Amino acid sequence: MGFFPQKVCPHSLEFLFSFARGSARVNETETEKSLDREIGVPYPCRALAVPYQKQVLIRIRLNGMQKETAVPQKTLSLIDGVALIVGVVVGTGIFKTPSLVAANTGSDGAFFLAWILGGVLSLIGALCYAELAAAYPHAGGDYHYLTRAFGKNVAFLFGWARMTVIQPGSIALLAFVFGDYLSQLLPPAFSPSLCAFLAVVTLTATNVLGTQKGAWTQNVLTAAKVIGLFSVLLAGLAFAPPLPPPATGSPQAGASFGLAMVFVLLTFGGWNEAAYISAELHEGERNMIRVLLWGLGTITVLYLFAGVAYINGLGLSVMSSSDVVAADLLRRSFGEGGARIVSALIAVSALGAINATIFTGARTNYAVGRDFELFAFLGRWREKTNVPANALLLQGAIASGLVFLGMMTRRGFETMVEFTAPVFWLFFLLTGLSLFVLRRREAGVPRPFRVPLYPLIPLLFCISCAYMLRASLVYTGIGAAVGLVLFFTGALFLGAARLRRQKR
Repeated sequence: MGFFPQKVCPHSLEFLFSFARGSARVNETETEKSLDREIGVPYPCRALAVPYQKQVLIRIRLNGMQKETAVPQKTLSLIDGVALIVGVVVGTGIFKTPSLVAANTGSDGAFFLAWILGGVLSLIGALCYAELAAAYPHAGGDYHYLTRAFGKNVAFLFGWARMTVIQPGSIALLAFVFGDYLSQLLPPAFSPSLCAFLAVVTLTATNVLGTQKGAWTQNVLTAAKVIGLFSVLLAGLAFAPPLPPPATGSPQAGASFGLAMVFVLLTFGGWNEAAYISAELHEGERNMIRVLLWGLGTITVLYLFAGVAYINGLGLSVMSSSDVVAADLLRRSFGEGGARIVSALIAVSALGAINATIFTGARTNYAVGRDFELFAFLGRWREKTNVPANALLLQGAIASGLVFLGMMTRRGFETMVEFTAPVFWLFFLLTGLSLFVLRRREAGVPRPFRVPLYPLIPLLFCISCAYMLRASLVYTGIGAAVGLVLFFTGALFLGAARLRRQKR
């Protein structure tokens, strides 16, 4: 799930939806289930089921009609999978969240404990996802598991949540990171909120003009991110001047370890995206668990080193009050020039992440529009520019509104975390529960990898998700309330859609 979703291929989607909406109409019958087994795309799951991947065409026959569809090729190696997870997870969050974790822990020991726990909890979740991904090597990932376990209604709510909360919230969240760091390079008139708004509007418009124009920043994203992180490690571990003796005092009022874990696990967010590559992973049954474990182990070590660098260069108290912790560290080690260079690198990295999230999120919305008649206007593809224009515009409008919400609260990034976290952890919890449901309901399905110490490990994962769901509600503010209102609005649309079907 996470905040960096998979790419989707619009051309592959056409086939998947042609069965549900075309002349060869399909119902959920034994024929449909046979189709599910053959191409791995169950009828309720078609909307979000196809990532951007290498494919091979196969021919199938359904109700006397021959059709072609694309299925993934197993082309990714173990190293490819690990690199993908590290590349997806290690993003701009590590340049923003450490200050918020410091503000909610109050001591060096608690600060590092939070990051270690984040790695451990992510590994526990990875074990659960490894079983699901190995047993159901399907491009739809979470969407596929939730549909098999709980049915189409939950699948609709998941699609709705991605469309209205998770994707737009992720775009706005990244936009505030971009705005915070870009404002270090501009006159005071360019506030972080203004920079965030301009980024959302400009990149949405760029994507509406065409996919090739919308993908230009991806070529420099990885390089900027790596150089920025290396600069932080170098400045904090090798060049930071000695710190004065720390002031003694009580922990900051309002600090909460639970809220600190919300920010830590946000920074770890994205590891579950490995579920989306399970259908493409060479020897996936054997390599799935290795990809998750090696990837998360590498990420945890990187985050711990980054934490040491921040603590060594700034100290916990200075970190706690910093909005641009990486720039402040470079400023102390190398002066204003160092701060400006790293701010530019992080701004470029954040801009590329915004662009990628806009690109992928719009295609998710397009798929929802093709699968659910109520949102058919989102399922229109503009051939001239080869983009889902309506889906892009709706997503951009929601994300722009969220930027204004963050501006009103004067806590843009934190408000966006509050906005997305409850819905995010709710569906993580449901995915964990789906493991129990599918183990019992589909006991005959081969499971090349089984979670060790079952049911203890999955139970720990579900308990962790429930705790994080509670923390994201108890320790947060207006952002969480707005996110939940938007999410539950989806239930009203679901009810309206069911009533409409009954009247036919």
